[in-house]
Amino acid sequence: MLTVITVGERKRRLYTTGDIADMLGVTRQYALAITNDRRKFFPEPFDVLPGGVQVWLVEDVDAWMTAHPEHRHLLAEDPET
Repeated sequence: MLTVITVGERKRRLYTTGDIADMLGVTRQYALAITNDRRKFFPEPFDVLPGGVQVWLVEDVDAWMTAHPEHRHLLAEDPET
């Protein structure tokens, strides 16, 4: 699922932790660990929505996935899958 919010007059396409989990094929809990692990060089969240939901710009996450193909092995590291 892609989240779209309006910032000022511009619409921004955003990923949630759940979106990132789905893309990587891992649990949401493990996706949260990945996004918070600075050693994985994951981009900083674009914003935190009400309820504490972190969101990332689609282009930032897509660029990270392209620049860091070595992290595609994360599925094998997820202790819950």
